[in-house]
Amino acid sequence: MIMVASTAARSTRRKTKDAREHLFDRELEGLPAELRWREWMLRAEAVIFASEQPVDRETLARVVGKDCSIDLLIDDLREELRSRPYEIVSVAGGWQHRTRPRFGETILASSASTRSAAAALSEFETMVLVAVGYSQPVTRSELSKVFGKEVSRDTIAALRGTGFIASGPRSPTPGAPYTYVTTKHFLSAFGMDTLRDLPDLEALEDAGLLSRQSVQNEPLTAEVEGDEE
Repeated sequence: MIMVASTAARSTRRKTKDAREHLFDRELEGLPAELRWREWMLRAEAVIFASEQPVDRETLARVVGKDCSIDLLIDDLREELRSRPYEIVSVAGGWQHRTRPRFGETILASSASTRSAAAALSEFETMVLVAVGYSQPVTRSELSKVFGKEVSRDTIAALRGTGFIASGPRSPTPGAPYTYVTTKHFLSAFGMDTLRDLPDLEALEDAGLLSRQSVQNEPLTAEVEGDEE
């Protein structure tokens, strides 16, 4: 009986969703071309403004006509917002409203509560995050070799708590330890669209901030591997 009721509930929700989508006019064929484009622009901006996360192409496609170019729509929105203190930026595979960087000091001076306060990281946590970004997927043992000292479980837990890193695939090394990778939230928080937007690795190595070579070339000891989570 419970299974039947659950199936019926899912069917009802699906029908309600289908009906709602059927009633929502994406094409706006009754409007002149100029007004239709304007309405699509407003819809896209409304969705991006309301969303807590970057909005991807598939999401925007649900509210505009099938022949609408999402890229041209975004270009027009960016042009329209050119004189405003905020803009639409490409981050984490989608688009998001962001305050323009030059107003950052103004916002800090106001002490206003913002919608997306950055997580507070220690200097060491920040450097571990940098190492994960460039070396992922990377184990805790490999991270420890980068810094010449242990990267503790507490440090990994702190970074996981920010949403900047997550568990990756198991390492093919003995013991199959966990690896760690960055997340879409990491890309969004640091204003990157993809990992290709990371600063040049050689410049960081030249500055002595990171040594990826040690991760790639140094063998792991059984003692360190056995301590992996």
